[in-house]
Amino acid sequence: MKKIIALISIAWILMAQIAHAQDDLLALVNKNEPAEKQYINNAFKSSRVINGHSMEFIGKGIMDFRILHRFGEINTGINNLYGLDQANMRIGFDYGLTKDLTVGFGRSNVNKEWDGFIKYRPIQQSTGGKGASPVSLILVTGMTLSTTPWADPSRKNFFSSRLNFYNQIIIGRKFSERFSLQLSPTHVHLNLVPYNIYSNDIFAMGVGSRLKLTKRTAFVVDYHYIIKPNMFNFEDDDDDSGGQSAQFNNMLNPLSIGFDIETGGHVFQLHFSNSTGMNEKAFITNTTKSWGKGEIRFGFNLSRVFAVGRK
Repeated sequence: MKKIIALISIAWILMAQIAHAQDDLLALVNKNEPAEKQYINNAFKSSRVINGHSMEFIGKGIMDFRILHRFGEINTGINNLYGLDQANMRIGFDYGLTKDLTVGFGRSNVNKEWDGFIKYRPIQQSTGGKGASPVSLILVTGMTLSTTPWADPSRKNFFSSRLNFYNQIIIGRKFSERFSLQLSPTHVHLNLVPYNIYSNDIFAMGVGSRLKLTKRTAFVVDYHYIIKPNMFNFEDDDDDSGGQSAQFNNMLNPLSIGFDIETGGHVFQLHFSNSTGMNEKAFITNTTKSWGKGEIRFGFNLSRVFAVGRK
């Protein structure tokens, strides 16, 4: 896994250097022409890669109605119709307050969770003109609320125990009309954990990419690498009650691959994933299924945008 992360990092650096060299060459060619700043758009066809947020925004006054649907595990066999007999879903609404500010909320049947987020873009990739940026920088903060019944109603339970939070920075670039890549370091805070020796804070590094295949189709990859405590030279607790080592050994890295299909005002996505949940807290901290064991779920995401308050 470390080799994969290293290769991704090297690829990112090389592509950034190539893109920078191309920009320098274009600048030399057009040095006598007046520079006009132009913003780069359509790095992704949706505001989500598959699970995670993408560097793309939906636009001011736009409502994005999203249905995320994921079936059961493929390896359950024909008796379960290879997972099609089971289904989990999330329904959400995102709204663009400005071209650089989006808010959204949704409801998942997994753990009966509500989730909400705020997504802001202080820097947008651009070319030409003063202050042009080679990358986009996006800040995301969100929370989830679980509404499942208390496991032990007889004890004193706190509302705050139902809440979890996440914060994310997305750094992305559209390298060409065909290829986009982004990195998204993410922090998830769990208000309640099973044992007091477990960590309330989980860190992950997300990688999202899009490769345009035709005018209306693209191949997308969404991967999050869980950063284990020992990577920061923390000490694991290996006692029999279960420490941080046991906690993180149960977590697997969520990997999703799929295809975007654009059909007018819809973006239809077919994908495969080893995660069940469809919000940041769920797929980063609760993914326990393995691609190597065939514990993969087929699913689809459907996005439909509407103009609200204007023609």
